[in-house]
Amino acid sequence: MMVKLARLSLWNRRSTLLLTLFSLSLSIALVLGVDHLRNQAKESFNKTLSGTDLIVGARTGNINLLLYTVFRLGDATNNISWASFQELSKHSAVDWIIPISLGDSHKGYRVLGTNQNYFTHYQYGQGQSLEFAQGAAFKDIYDVVLGAEVAKKLGYKLADTLIIAHGTAQANLHKHDTQPFKVSGILKPTGTPVDRTVHTHLTALTAIHLGWQPGIAKEVNPADALKADLTPSSITAMLVGLKSRSTTFNVQRQINEYPQEPLLAIVPGVALSQLWQMLTMVENLLVMIALFILVAALLGMASSLLAAMNERQREIAILRALGASAGYLFVLIEVEIVLIIASAFIIAIAGVWLGLCLGQAYLAEQFGLFISTNPLQIYTPAACALVLVLGLAIGALPAFAAYRRALSDGLNQRL
Repeated sequence: MMVKLARLSLWNRRSTLLLTLFSLSLSIALVLGVDHLRNQAKESFNKTLSGTDLIVGARTGNINLLLYTVFRLGDATNNISWASFQELSKHSAVDWIIPISLGDSHKGYRVLGTNQNYFTHYQYGQGQSLEFAQGAAFKDIYDVVLGAEVAKKLGYKLADTLIIAHGTAQANLHKHDTQPFKVSGILKPTGTPVDRTVHTHLTALTAIHLGWQPGIAKEVNPADALKADLTPSSITAMLVGLKSRSTTFNVQRQINEYPQEPLLAIVPGVALSQLWQMLTMVENLLVMIALFILVAALLGMASSLLAAMNERQREIAILRALGASAGYLFVLIEVEIVLIIASAFIIAIAGVWLGLCLGQAYLAEQFGLFISTNPLQIYTPAACALVLVLGLAIGALPAFAAYRRALSDGLNQRL
């Protein structure tokens, strides 16, 4: 009976109720959306690389090595000699090793030089291997394999040709236009930086840079390049898989103490944890801002109910005449608050779900984030209960005002 009475009372003030619901729903949607995107982005980053025990590069910062090797952000401070790569490949604890060479680009997308090991051993997500949507890995030195986003955005198909440019800036200094590449394969979407990468054979990068000297760009034709020794002199980094994970820290220490040149070996999971520790303050700030907006909306709801007390004198008088006690009116206002907050949660969850459905493709294309459309987390019910308790606490002011008015009307004798 009380719930029905509260619902009818709210409907009688539906114009004010709609504004309150809109404000509160928007605030709850903001909190849910920020928290969901934060968790999904973190999960997406953590799934970028799987099954790799060590990342090895020239000595630099842990996070810097992780960023330019895995996420294609920034540039290497130095390279690794090919001799070091070969020696580490023969290490008794190493199962497989993937060479990575960076430094060129194509229309804003990074070019990554590697070998067949990349397509055999590179994993992401929960141990998922790379799969081809079309074609296959490079068979010829001038073949390229495109990530899903590169092929889609630039409209490339199998057997199309493209030109690689020197450098990673948008305005490249020089294009290797005498040595065009042919698309031999297109990878399936992964939701990782692989989608935004142009993959070439390691020797192809050596071929297009033959005869280059600092400040002097010298191009050779493909026929002459194929006659030359295309063994690379250096690479940017390497991904290492070990035969046993129990040897990870031992091998890491050996690489960090490598006598031939200064190298750095990092454990991907540890480096990712360090990266997220740096971003924790930003995450917490976003959540705090969303929570402050939610509290402001709850205060607005309480203010609206408090302002309506004067308009509800007749309603309160009728309820008192029918025998409603002051405590009953207090509980009635709190029930109205429960109904408002519950309705706001339903609207907010539906709005966030709809927004995620509409924006899922955009987030995947623009940021490489494959976001789940389900905004509910395991702790969402507890969060809902907390917001409800907070709403009831804030709403106690208008409820107490109704209680006092009922008590005052009951003590005043009317003739």
